[in-house]
Amino acid sequence: MTTELDTLATALYVRVDDLLKSAPELAPWRPKVGIAPRLSDAELVTLAVLSALLGYHCERRWLRYAHAELRGMFPCLPQQSGYGKRLRKSVGLVMAVIRVLACDSPLWSDDVWVADSTPVECGRSVETARRSRLAGWAEYGYCASHSRYFWGLRLHLVCTLGGLPVLFALAGAKADEREVLLGMLRSAPRLMAEHPRQTIIADRQFYGQAFERELADGGMRLLRPARAGETERAGAHLFKPLRQTIESINQTFKGQLDLERHGGRTVAGVIVRVFIKILALTAAIWHNGQTHQPVNRSLTAYDH
Repeated sequence: MTTELDTLATALYVRVDDLLKSAPELAPWRPKVGIAPRLSDAELVTLAVLSALLGYHCERRWLRYAHAELRGMFPCLPQQSGYGKRLRKSVGLVMAVIRVLACDSPLWSDDVWVADSTPVECGRSVETARRSRLAGWAEYGYCASHSRYFWGLRLHLVCTLGGLPVLFALAGAKADEREVLLGMLRSAPRLMAEHPRQTIIADRQFYGQAFERELADGGMRLLRPARAGETERAGAHLFKPLRQTIESINQTFKGQLDLERHGGRTVAGVIVRVFIKILALTAAIWHNGQTHQPVNRSLTAYDH
């Protein structure tokens, strides 16, 4: 690993370990009587983030690499089956770490957010769609940005202009993006209290009087391009450059973190693998901010 990735891994491990000491209830439940795991929960989360940053999609290949190259940092590595089971049970801890690192980032106080969604493909063949354990949640949808249909989910994101994930959710490919956004905001009352006057920039599909009224009631100001037949809306000159910002955030997930190559085959597997990629980006932004790097959303120092 590079020196930068080694430093990030150390800083992340210490932060997660401190979090678990102050809030042990965040750790996955395990019986009081029994054999304690040799790999700690902080090490497990750090190991998963490293796999996302280094581009490993297969847990078996990743653990082979870790056994060969990372024994100095992780002397008690698990087998693949145990690693996968523990990771799927740690999704609550992963979400908590994402929020803690985001709050520690200098980008957390930004008063402008961007909202968008991006496809998370889960299969391509008809047989996969019929027989997959994701059937019923994953579904066929259309991606206007790439002019293609896909079978899978959508990752809905609310980020700062610097790319820091603030809110996120996985939903079916046909889910109404407005309802998902409102659901994310309703589920985070403390976040809304911390950001009472926030501007959200979104695409033209985030429309509707009732939708905009609910945002306004929550202290949110919505900026979006005008739809066909509408008069020009406030902030129209901002949408073209900001559209590129939104697309670049999605490209970081897809191009550098290989979002669509998550490899999940079950609901729990897809959720934790996607959330690990969100944690990887959040950890990189957090560490870049702590070390005063010129570009917060840069993964170049950590992906090799």
